[in-house]
Amino acid sequence: MQLPKEIELLFRENSKLAEKLSDEISKLAPKVTQKLGLDKIKIMNFCGSHEWTTTHYGLRALMPAEVELIPGPGCPVCVTPSSDIENMIKLAMEGYRIYTFGDVFKLPTVNHYKKDEIGSLAEAKSLGADVRIVYSFADAIEDAKKDNKESIFFGVGFETTIPSYAVLFSKGKLPKNLMFYSATKLTAPAAEYAVRIHKSSKHTPVSGVIGPGHVSTIIGAIGWDFFPKEYHIPAVVTGFEPIDVLTGILTILKDLYTDNIKYTNLEYKRVVKVEGNTYAKKEIEETFDVTDTIWRGIGLIPKSGMDLKEKFKDHNARLLVRNEKPWDYDLPPGCKCNDVTLGVAYPTDCPLFMKACTPARPWGPCMVSMEGACAVWARFGSSQKVLNALKEVKG
Repeated sequence: MQLPKEIELLFRENSKLAEKLSDEISKLAPKVTQKLGLDKIKIMNFCGSHEWTTTHYGLRALMPAEVELIPGPGCPVCVTPSSDIENMIKLAMEGYRIYTFGDVFKLPTVNHYKKDEIGSLAEAKSLGADVRIVYSFADAIEDAKKDNKESIFFGVGFETTIPSYAVLFSKGKLPKNLMFYSATKLTAPAAEYAVRIHKSSKHTPVSGVIGPGHVSTIIGAIGWDFFPKEYHIPAVVTGFEPIDVLTGILTILKDLYTDNIKYTNLEYKRVVKVEGNTYAKKEIEETFDVTDTIWRGIGLIPKSGMDLKEKFKDHNARLLVRNEKPWDYDLPPGCKCNDVTLGVAYPTDCPLFMKACTPARPWGPCMVSMEGACAVWARFGSSQKVLNALKEVKG
């Protein structure tokens, strides 16, 4: 299949290889669906960067009708519960200095703080709270050392980010006036949860998964071995170039066709080891305990979060706001971020997408972070060049 000119320009020197891979996918996909008795082969990714590549490079436009590419839970900011943000706002308004990342700064809550109608850390700052955006936990530590003000770092992130928190605890780098509020999440339990949702619902089951490259550098390619072993689903770990993703898709189709269901560490083996980063994993294990935790709009996912160990309790800001309130649905009215996160809806299925909810004025959390599927689709999914290419491919 000749690549549309718009997509060929995006691929540049790799356009011929992309064309070859696309042709192989198109030839093999009908054979796989016929063999498995499925209408579609649904392949899920679990990484905002993979979704960015898929959307930015128009990979969905290159897929035959038998292959569906869906985003899964790949954005840690998007799944940070409203209750955690509300806790941070409360502590900020009580006088604590809060450090956080730029996208977390803008996350909306469902419940506003007292009578001030404060619904984000950004709004808290506008009303006088000391909220500071930093690029890393290390930056927060250095800033907190400048005075004795009681401060809290709002720690959000997946396995890629967690080691950068853990190592600073193990090296004793924290000043006494800085606490840590863990809103960290683990990818694999949520990925498994999403796949089970598809398997047990009216939706087409997931037939293959593309493991997140960055996360896999920490947990290892073996971290996805449970998919072929327990769910008979092939898994590939691959890089973030469009050729990487296309190769991953083709590998999944070949595994399904030959019934050689396994996990494969593709060309990203230059970075990802089978066992992962043993040093980073050791640092995490010595600093954090695995916990059941809430994912925004979804609820409790067992063993999918991390909190500081007892030995670091003097720095654990969660102990300042412990409450036993049960989780309540925490998305704004009309928002479909939960369905988008689980891959049962596309961003365009949400009635608010690019209407009441835009990158300039996000209504839901998936539009706030650059890793959110809605934000990715808003910036690239509706671009004219991809739409034109899609029309050309579909004829």
